[in-house]
Amino acid sequence: MHALQDFGISALLVALAEMGDRTQLLTILLATRYRKPFVIILGVLVATIANHLLAAAAGFYVSGLLDALWFRYLIGASFIAMALWVLIPDKESAEGEKTSHRGVFLTTVIAFFIVEMGDKTQIATAALAARFSSIGIVAAGTTLGMMLANVPAAYFGQAITRVVPLAAMRYISAAIYAALGIASLLETAGYLDGL
Repeated sequence: MHALQDFGISALLVALAEMGDRTQLLTILLATRYRKPFVIILGVLVATIANHLLAAAAGFYVSGLLDALWFRYLIGASFIAMALWVLIPDKESAEGEKTSHRGVFLTTVIAFFIVEMGDKTQIATAALAARFSSIGIVAAGTTLGMMLANVPAAYFGQAITRVVPLAAMRYISAAIYAALGIASLLETAGYLDGL
């Protein structure tokens, strides 16, 4: 049951955090430029799996090495920092403008993987893997979250930005991150032991 819950939380958090994120803007840019949504979606999927497996592994192994009390407080604080970071809207990256002659798929994989490096969804994946002590479940959940946000972006391009209230999604995502951070801090401090 915990695995399903961890998977769902991971998917939901990343799907919400991806709304209006620079990687979603990159998907929209690629979709409007190439008009091949299925190929773009496959590229986003491959790049996300690779990126989030690396991030989840890093988060999991770092948490295993640093299972000290201060590190658990740091994880809780990182969720609260993510809540604040999610509230800051991303702007379209100049890196998204660069394209390759090797085809839409390769261009999407390379561009998406690079733009996702250091992105809030990648950092969230590492933090979730550290929090839930699971690489596969978290990577699968965060990958699903990325696809939930990026499949419509690939098919509907810029039209989606006029329909989806991105600011509202950022606030919802921030509230969830803050709640997870506070719960993690309270659990580490021993306040949730009786629950």
